[in-house]
Amino acid sequence: MRTVKLAMIVIVAAAVVIALTFLAVRSPEIAAIPSGTAQKFNASLIKRGADLAALGDCNTCHTTESGKTFAGGRDIPTPFGTIYSTNITPDPETGIGSWSEEAFQRAMRTGVDRKGNYLYPAFPYDHFTLVSDNDNSALYAYLMTRTPVHAPARVNDLSFPYNIRPLLAAWDMLFLRQGPYSPDPSHDEEWNRGAYLVEGIGHCGACHTPRNALGAEKTHQTFAGGDAEGWHAFTINAASQAPIPWDADSLNAYLRQGWHGLHGVARGPMGPVVGNLATASDGDVKAIAVYVASLMKKSPEQQRKDGNSPLLSNNNTSGTGSKPQSAGSQTTAMAESPDDKGAVLYASACASCHDAGRPVPYGGINLALSTTVSADDPRNALRVILGGVPATSGARGPIMPGFSDTLTDEQVIALTQYIRTRFAQKPPWPNVRDQLKTIRTEAQASTSSTAR
Repeated sequence: MRTVKLAMIVIVAAAVVIALTFLAVRSPEIAAIPSGTAQKFNASLIKRGADLAALGDCNTCHTTESGKTFAGGRDIPTPFGTIYSTNITPDPETGIGSWSEEAFQRAMRTGVDRKGNYLYPAFPYDHFTLVSDNDNSALYAYLMTRTPVHAPARVNDLSFPYNIRPLLAAWDMLFLRQGPYSPDPSHDEEWNRGAYLVEGIGHCGACHTPRNALGAEKTHQTFAGGDAEGWHAFTINAASQAPIPWDADSLNAYLRQGWHGLHGVARGPMGPVVGNLATASDGDVKAIAVYVASLMKKSPEQQRKDGNSPLLSNNNTSGTGSKPQSAGSQTTAMAESPDDKGAVLYASACASCHDAGRPVPYGGINLALSTTVSADDPRNALRVILGGVPATSGARGPIMPGFSDTLTDEQVIALTQYIRTRFAQKPPWPNVRDQLKTIRTEAQASTSSTAR
């Protein structure tokens, strides 16, 4: 009984401290724009805002699969429950049509909406805080000139105590470091431009950095790999597991095309990102590639080791296709045992595309080059095997059928582990069965939801 009383006292005391903190730091409401106010923006400002929206992948999170662009309502899964994105069209009742630029700037910089409510960091204001006032003005101009859509916000489905918004005041005090971005004088203008875009509006760390128990990025493990909607966001620092190191040119091609012959294809949450980047300026995409490539630069010793790799010296490095050659000669032979189910499945379903050196769209990457196969996490490999690589409208890249309906769980596991051990030459993944079960369950739930 005494322990229970003590726990209750601690909980009450913590609640009081949090409440007082909230009252002390609560931001005031910013007055709404008078109804019927017509704002005028010049065309160049709106165009710049459109570019920034593409760089920030805004339409992906703020648009449902069959909904109107920027009208919100998309479910964003988190470890704490489901958050639904908001309507950012200029509808005055359900969107941001009543927001002044001051209110918009505050939301981007501090994560507080027009009415003074704290926003959940699923809206990555911990990155957007780095965006300059001028760029925020451009983004505001673009959004305020979109077609208004009346779409009331959906209620978030969060477990207690994460459904108590005032608690976010404590989160902000612990983890939010307000911007804007400050250039690094030790690097040139292009590098700084890339850093500004990647760290700010691009919010790449939101997916590619692991998070702590409170959902904040682990700043000591920046870009060390993270989770994104059931996919694994690869490590994009010097610990990258890409069999052939990335450089600025290959990154630029990948971000532009959505694939690269020596690295693979962008799928999962990365697919819409490269789709949006295809509309961004050449200079911005190149700057992003330069910055990220600098993060992935390895030590001189590792560079020498990679430079002597037969994968690097015997493959096409132009990114226009996949040539197995030396890597393929090490991996194209069938397994010695005819009882190897994975080898039989690979030979019948995969080899004609991945081992033949065929050009895209029917030629698949030599899997010895695939980061997906070399990574420590099997989720992406499983999702590609199950879901395939559908054709992308308006883009030329690899395509692949999905095997979700044609392969049993045992066959998927056998094929996955065969690909892992043969091409990455690493031990089998330890958690494939559990990951496969999770992915299958998610797919069934999604199908049931769509059917309703």
